[in-house]
Amino acid sequence: MANVEVRRVGRHDFVAENDRGASVRLGRSGAEGAFSPVELLLAAAAGCAVVTAETLVTRRVGEGGLVARARDVRPEGAHELDAIPITLDYDTSALDDEQLAALDQVVRRAVEQLCTVTRTLKKAPPAPLTLPGPVPPGPVPPG
Repeated sequence: MANVEVRRVGRHDFVAENDRGASVRLGRSGAEGAFSPVELLLAAAAGCAVVTAETLVTRRVGEGGLVARARDVRPEGAHELDAIPITLDYDTSALDDEQLAALDQVVRRAVEQLCTVTRTLKKAPPAPLTLPGPVPPGPVPPG
């Protein structure tokens, strides 16, 4: 099981760290030298797809130039994403049409079946929030 802790280190400045000691800075959108939470979500989606596809792709096209990109698709000012399109890019010039179609099929199937992040995003699981202190009775006041 993976665990990540995000600790405040300054005003609008945070560090996320995993159990293995890896860390990444995060902050508000536009913060210099930091990822925003949405950018981390995009990185997770693209990263999961590229990690899942890496062996399948490099075995067929070689080691060079495997890149994954994810985009933030939402209306201006919205506070939820409408989509997270992911693009994998690699050199297919050495493949004929049949090889390219076979690679496309195996990569799509692997990402759809094995990529935990994109599978989770499609499922939209709950993300309960726990706060310190007693739980107030009744509905939560708007905030």
